[in-house]
Amino acid sequence: MEYCRMSYRFTAVLILLFIGLTVFAKPAYPRNEYLTSGTNSCRTGEVDVRLQKEDRNNDYRHFNNNNSYDNDSDNGSISVTYRHYIGTACTKKFRQVQQENMELKQQLELMKMCGRVNSNPSLAQNDSFKLLVSKCSGITPIRLDNRPADGKSKWDVLKDDYKKENPEIKLMNDKIIGPKNEN
Repeated sequence: MEYCRMSYRFTAVLILLFIGLTVFAKPAYPRNEYLTSGTNSCRTGEVDVRLQKEDRNNDYRHFNNNNSYDNDSDNGSISVTYRHYIGTACTKKFRQVQQENMELKQQLELMKMCGRVNSNPSLAQNDSFKLLVSKCSGITPIRLDNRPADGKSKWDVLKDDYKKENPEIKLMNDKIIGPKNEN
């Protein structure tokens, strides 16, 4: 009857792996992908250089000692291969657009982050941030404060108007917890 018992080791390992995945996995956060890197590889061709050395030491002994052949030879070779890709998209205009996109991406990131860099004077004293400080010099942050004077967003105003128009709705904080009262 021992042969009828099932081993659950594999199932236990799968369950432990699944639990480990759920415990240690981190959420995927969205990234701002304006001007993505795209295809950074712009290849029109390639050159390969190959060096080979082959050492042949073979002794052929057929069925008797009278018929023998010793092959002691070396073989060396050098090869250079050039491949040119036909129909590649790597044109001069493509490379210019890629360069422009990389420069725009850098400028947008600097515009976004230079306010923080310029407001922290300790970065200018640190040699590790010399390039960043030099790129951000002269950039002053502009804050657009277009929020209403009462500090409420458009969403808050719409929500408050909805509450006033529908006083019979049951709310818990701002969530509807039940249907409208049908009194």
